[in-house]
Amino acid sequence: MSSPAAANQKEEFKLKDTKPQLGERWPHGGIRGGGGWISSERATSTYDLVEQMFYLYVRVVKAKDLPTNPVTGTIDPYVEVKLGNYKGKTQHFEKKPNPEWHQVFAFSKDKIQSSVLEVFVRDREMVGRDDYIGRVIFDMNEVPTRVPPDSPLAPQWYRLEDRKGESKVRGEVMLAVWMGTQADEAFPDAWHTDASSVSGEGVYNIRSKVYVSPKLWYLRVNVIEAHDLEPQDKSQLPQAFVKAQVGNQILKTKLCPQKTTNPMWNEDLVFVAAEPFEEKLYLTVENKVTSAKDEVMGRIILPLTIFEKRLDHRVVHSKWFNLEKFGFGVLEGDKRHELKFSTRIHLRVCLEGGYHVLDESTMYISDQRPTARQLWKNPIGILEVGILSAQGLQPMKTKDGKGTTDAYCVAKYGQKWVRTRTIIESFSPKWNEQYTWEVYDPCTVITLGVFDNSHLGGSGGKNDSRIGKVRIRLSTLETDKIYTHSYPLLVLQPSGLKKMGELQLAVRFTCLSLAHMIYLYWQPLLPKMHYLHPFTVNQLDSLRYQAMNIVAVRLGRAEPPLRKEVVEYMLDVDSHMWSMRRSKANFFRIVSLFSGLIAMSKWLGEVCHWKNPVTTILVHVLFFILICYPELILPTMFLYMFLIGIWNYRYRPRHPPHMDTKLSWAEVAHADELDEEFDTFPTSKAQDVVRMRYDRLRSVAGRIQTVVGDMATQGERFLALLSWRDPRATCLFVLFCLVAAVALYVTPFKIMALVAGLFWLRHPRFRSKQPSVPSNFFRRLPSRADSML
Repeated sequence: MSSPAAANQKEEFKLKDTKPQLGERWPHGGIRGGGGWISSERATSTYDLVEQMFYLYVRVVKAKDLPTNPVTGTIDPYVEVKLGNYKGKTQHFEKKPNPEWHQVFAFSKDKIQSSVLEVFVRDREMVGRDDYIGRVIFDMNEVPTRVPPDSPLAPQWYRLEDRKGESKVRGEVMLAVWMGTQADEAFPDAWHTDASSVSGEGVYNIRSKVYVSPKLWYLRVNVIEAHDLEPQDKSQLPQAFVKAQVGNQILKTKLCPQKTTNPMWNEDLVFVAAEPFEEKLYLTVENKVTSAKDEVMGRIILPLTIFEKRLDHRVVHSKWFNLEKFGFGVLEGDKRHELKFSTRIHLRVCLEGGYHVLDESTMYISDQRPTARQLWKNPIGILEVGILSAQGLQPMKTKDGKGTTDAYCVAKYGQKWVRTRTIIESFSPKWNEQYTWEVYDPCTVITLGVFDNSHLGGSGGKNDSRIGKVRIRLSTLETDKIYTHSYPLLVLQPSGLKKMGELQLAVRFTCLSLAHMIYLYWQPLLPKMHYLHPFTVNQLDSLRYQAMNIVAVRLGRAEPPLRKEVVEYMLDVDSHMWSMRRSKANFFRIVSLFSGLIAMSKWLGEVCHWKNPVTTILVHVLFFILICYPELILPTMFLYMFLIGIWNYRYRPRHPPHMDTKLSWAEVAHADELDEEFDTFPTSKAQDVVRMRYDRLRSVAGRIQTVVGDMATQGERFLALLSWRDPRATCLFVLFCLVAAVALYVTPFKIMALVAGLFWLRHPRFRSKQPSVPSNFFRRLPSRADSML
């Protein structure tokens, strides 16, 4: 019996209903998401999935006619915005009396502690106190309120005042001050009071941001042949192969089986390339001199922009290319080279636009569209996600002797990534940001992750820590319904399963075309090129790994960057690694899958053994009805499934799916198994630990090997019935088939079915405890296990 503490812990791991105070609908009927405005013709909802938060916005545009320093004769101006205890500063410009900043500051209404807003213009000094130039004061009671989709507030010129506010001084500053909500278009780029402890470039690391994954293509290089290869040792014919490189991806063809100057391969090499095509295709033809030495016989560098883009499976024309070869016998420092136009290579190269380049696991895929935009269909729905807040986050680092967390949330669906702003030093951050995605297939998954920003305050060398992740499959959501739940953020650590907090979301999936969405259920999951010309499993794994690396590098070059560790966690880069816990979980998933069949077989066994005579008699009655009216068998089966489906409607899931700790086998995972799961690859553990784990893996693999061998044995025995591997057994089975054919021909099928059914349902007193004759005969058949070493 479980303890109360264990029961409470399980309750913490469950999904919770929430009732946030969501925003009101706007009368204009548009949606404002992370990517901007979506027309009301394609929208059925508004920015109403988050709690409305008011901010005081201050837009600092520019200044003019600022006075210069009488000592230096120049001015390095900047603007300081002050509201109570909160301050924000623009960047400074050197020697510029007419600067332009175009910067927005946002002060949360909940944190306003002053009745006036002060905007100072100062001159930055290298040593000592910055010089005061002038200021502008706003009364908070007179600040206008603007709620989108109202027109933006136009900035105005304001004369600067002296320190006492009694007279005007030289210079003017252009400002706009208004009270708005987080739906304002200035919100994503604003400097927030939540970042009051962050200054300089650190501000850019905490802003909300929308990212777009690079457009990925498969580059197919069909290496056909080469002519007139010339090795260094001309007395020996070369055994050639081709090495191709695109960025960090390197692939090689097989060795030509014959030593010849005109080798032929006709082999495909597939790479992942991203727009814009900055990388080039490097091809070298090499000679296998020895097992440890390869000799370059020619090379060529080709830009990817010259290759044709293919949208279907049509044949691409091949081309001959001249190989460039450095002359032999010259000094290494000699940069002279000669072109051997007689040495050529025959290639067929194209950029595949009919495939979807997989950068995430197919189990959690969020986009299934092919690369070529011409092949895209119309969207079937709109997905809106309101990232409300987080509760009970754990301290992720230590600052000034106390634990703290600087949390932000990342959501990924399709090619669009979004990152909320970072809330500084809060265990219960409130984001209240809403984002919108177009949905092209309902059988997709949106992934949301919460991270701790470790790149603030000069700690740029650390990785952002994982706080937790949530996945939601869109097909499990009812259309036009708002789901407001608090999702547990669960993380597996070497010490065990730990709840890092809760993420509160509001999710709505709006259907634009019900007929189109239903039609998609009959279509292939991936574009047709994946089925007409499929890749091998090894190819897909390698290409997915390369695609993830490209996406991580490109998003890491954005400003602010979406860091590599974040992208890898969102894309499950380590999902293929060995895990004893995950293996157990998958095994028990299979057991659970067949639990219904096992329960049915047990029930039938009880019927056959007359455990409950009334049930057995009713089964006899049903059996006789189906024998007399065989045309009712299939209708009865489908009607039975229909009734089960209608009955189960009452017990349908009311919540979106979430991380299941019991299904994941995370609650009872052994400490050493978790330590093994988090081990590096290759391993970094001591030799005795590796030996112990290796022996354990051998033990587990041995049991799996035995089960797989038993399954193979049963299949081989079935094939042995007619293979004459055992001539006597095959002879008996062939004669039985002849007798059965004659008996079934002369005997009505109903009689045979009736006799077989009554024999199967016979009373236990007519049953023997010995195995049946067919079972004995089948177990005696030979298998190929005798031929194994």
